[in-house]
Amino acid sequence: MPNVDPRTVILLAGVMSSFMALVMFSLNRSYPATIKGLREWGVALLLVAVGSVLAFGFGSLPDALAITLPRILFPTGLFLTYVGAQLFFGETPRYLPWIALIVVTVAVQMWFTFVAPDYSARLRVSGALSVCLFVAFISLVWRQGLTSFVRLLTMGVLASMCAIVATRMVTTLIWPAGANIYDATPQHLVYLSALSVFILLLSVCMTLLAAERLHTEVAYLASHDSLTNALTRRHMNGVCAMELERSQRHGHSMALLIMDLDHFKAVNDTYGHLRGDRALVDFVRKVNVLLRRPDQLGRFGGEEFVVLLPETSLPEALAVAERIRSACDTADAQPHCTVSIGVATNSQGNDTVDSLIARADAAMYRAKTKGRNRVETAE
Repeated sequence: MPNVDPRTVILLAGVMSSFMALVMFSLNRSYPATIKGLREWGVALLLVAVGSVLAFGFGSLPDALAITLPRILFPTGLFLTYVGAQLFFGETPRYLPWIALIVVTVAVQMWFTFVAPDYSARLRVSGALSVCLFVAFISLVWRQGLTSFVRLLTMGVLASMCAIVATRMVTTLIWPAGANIYDATPQHLVYLSALSVFILLLSVCMTLLAAERLHTEVAYLASHDSLTNALTRRHMNGVCAMELERSQRHGHSMALLIMDLDHFKAVNDTYGHLRGDRALVDFVRKVNVLLRRPDQLGRFGGEEFVVLLPETSLPEALAVAERIRSACDTADAQPHCTVSIGVATNSQGNDTVDSLIARADAAMYRAKTKGRNRVETAE
């Protein structure tokens, strides 16, 4: 290990960071704008790469470039990684306290570099800042819930990096730290090598987190209507089939509501399609408020919607349908858009999803022919 040149380790860390920065920038360009934080992660890795290259040039570059600038870039890069994670998880970053802490840390490091040279003190000061950021980062991931392997891996990498930095701070009190970062003491080489590897692992974790989020969003879009966020017809058919099979197996009752907004074409013709789209979104919002957690709402096309009510009897389903009809029949809503609803339950032992939908649909059309803005049951 003593034969390893610390400069080589620092340069390799910079090269790996630069490649991962390119990956992050590429993902930021190709992934949906709803996945935030990728740009900040890319900038953070780029700052680490630039700082590593400048540190590698110690002795041939001015001290301002080889010493001062890397000590600004490294903590800033770690801070931006944390900021990117906050944006990724939907939290609002707090910049000023951390920036102030970084400025104070860099100033103290400069003091122990040019005024009262003490490499051990510099390590402890920079390490303290890094530990604070790692703890905040770990707390952020913990709050999101360790619900996947990628989050568990990210937590493990962050905890390992925090432990590496903390251990290095402690070892400065036990063994000589050397004169600077380029001293080839065994403990220092182990510290540099481990930190370089975990920087790469953390960037891999960030890439995996982004891929996991993309998979989640694609799966959501495949099962939800893009305008109203109600379930798509295909997904709703699958949900109804599973619930019907479960109800028949356990002898439970389930209900389907077929709902169609009245005179919706006139709404589009009078107010325009944008207002018509808003009416559909408002309708879904009103219905969702009235449903239980197990209930499901799907859009079958145009202005037609379906509600699945698991373990619900016919009287209970009629009460739900009437609440939905009443919520939509509000004169102050513009455009005023009422709804006709057909209700059916799995009263027949040989029911299928298609037969249930057909009976509920027939009931809905009876509601239309009887004057609209009413609830009818299947015969």
